[in-house]
Amino acid sequence: MSLHPITPAPDAWDAFVQAHPRAHLLQTAPWGELKAAFGWRPLRVALADSGGGIVAGVQLLLRRLPLRLGWLAYAPYGPLVDWADAGQVRALREAVDHAARQHGAALLKIEPGFGLEHVDFAAYGFRPSPQTVQPPRTIRLDLAADEETILARMNQGTRRNIRKSEKYEVEVRQGTREDVASFNALLAETGSRAEFGVHAPEYYRLAYDLFVPRGWAALLLGSYAGQDLAGVMVFRLGRDAWYLYGASSERERQRMASYGVQWAGVRWARAQGAARYDLYGVPDAAPETLEAQFETRGDGLWGVYRFKRGWGGEVVRSVGAWDRVYNRLVYTAYRLAVSRSE
Repeated sequence: MSLHPITPAPDAWDAFVQAHPRAHLLQTAPWGELKAAFGWRPLRVALADSGGGIVAGVQLLLRRLPLRLGWLAYAPYGPLVDWADAGQVRALREAVDHAARQHGAALLKIEPGFGLEHVDFAAYGFRPSPQTVQPPRTIRLDLAADEETILARMNQGTRRNIRKSEKYEVEVRQGTREDVASFNALLAETGSRAEFGVHAPEYYRLAYDLFVPRGWAALLLGSYAGQDLAGVMVFRLGRDAWYLYGASSERERQRMASYGVQWAGVRWARAQGAARYDLYGVPDAAPETLEAQFETRGDGLWGVYRFKRGWGGEVVRSVGAWDRVYNRLVYTAYRLAVSRSE
């Protein structure tokens, strides 16, 4: 098959992403638009067949490196390519190399995702990266079963807290655009309490505008007596769903509203046809280490692991991040900066 590089239009690109077996939200044009509003430049590179149909491709996010040393080209959960077809992989890599260099990239970082342990990335000119952007380890729930089976897989405490949220009259609703302000207030409270960073309020407003009207996301809020106590923003593309953002208040914590909204997120994802629900991010440690230490550690993602482990999912790990170097001197400085920040 003769393939040639193209720069696809957003609608054509999204149609390709949605149909691809490795489809991921972070490879869609709206995700590129979201990141473009906060310092990144999206660049889509694809291979098309003789009829103009997209066969493989990747959405890159470009960001300037410190000291004006060039640009980082980053592919979250990409490229979308048939990794079993070496010719296709090499053709796309050549197209990406050309585009990345044209835009001044000093290095290309890819995070291809899950289930690719068989791929020899080094054979395609990549080296293991010292820095990941997305959490490499996560917990995924199997949504193919009925709700009773999904509940039965959870630990007893999680099931009990879901029922408490119902018993204690937590009302869960799908939020409107106006409700994003309430979600932002919950995020600010959570970030202050747990000492982790949150995006600017404008980020979540734009995320709502880009994804909810498309039917690709839902904002779910749990309230009692007119006060919002917890919220989640969940996303769905194809057969996968992701819990990306969540927040809760210290008020009325005995009502377990965070469990009520998370369960609502799972149910929403199933109703949209998702077969997997990604709780998105736990500490990057082996399952036995996670279980041995979760009760004593609260740093990093350890605090959220205590919550996520109870939902009955499987701990899985991606193949991590891989770098392709275009400027060795800049890359050496980058590696040094990463090592000093660890």
